[in-house]
Amino acid sequence: MKRSLVRSPYFGAIAAFVAIVLAAWLGRENYRPVITGSEAPEFTMLAMDGSEVSLSDFLGKDVLLVNVWATWCGPCLTEMPSMQRLYDRFTGEDFEILAVSIDAPAGQFDLFGREGGDLAAFAERLGLTFPILQNPSGDIQQIYQTTGVPESFVIGRDGIIYKKVAGETDWNASENVELIRRLLVSD
Repeated sequence: MKRSLVRSPYFGAIAAFVAIVLAAWLGRENYRPVITGSEAPEFTMLAMDGSEVSLSDFLGKDVLLVNVWATWCGPCLTEMPSMQRLYDRFTGEDFEILAVSIDAPAGQFDLFGREGGDLAAFAERLGLTFPILQNPSGDIQQIYQTTGVPESFVIGRDGIIYKKVAGETDWNASENVELIRRLLVSD
């Protein structure tokens, strides 16, 4: 007796596979990887004073270091002083750091049960003077397709990502300082 293909136990699996491949193929034009050489995705976050800050506020004017971090992240804590030294080094030039915290609000817990950090106390304790933005929803991680914290992006005035760093780095290392200098003198 002949079995119908539709009644085959493999039909559902084959149909699901075809549907997934088709959906991926049709959606390929909407996917833009966030990599070196690509355009930095727009975002709007809240500063610690409650004002809104957008990437587009700086494009055409400043070279940016966008850093995604959290107060509970050990490598982030280690990296912050080198970011402050880099910020101090380029004071008065068209360079800005936007440190985007994914911490839950102070006194609350994130989805993983980590207590939210007091960003103002954290910044004061480390002597940080660059802007710290708040993103407790973690949207920045999806927007920039990060794999963890810290993760950083050096963005030129033209909105292009010139360097992407996953993990802690020394922002005062010569290659990082020279990259910022090159971007500052270029149009």
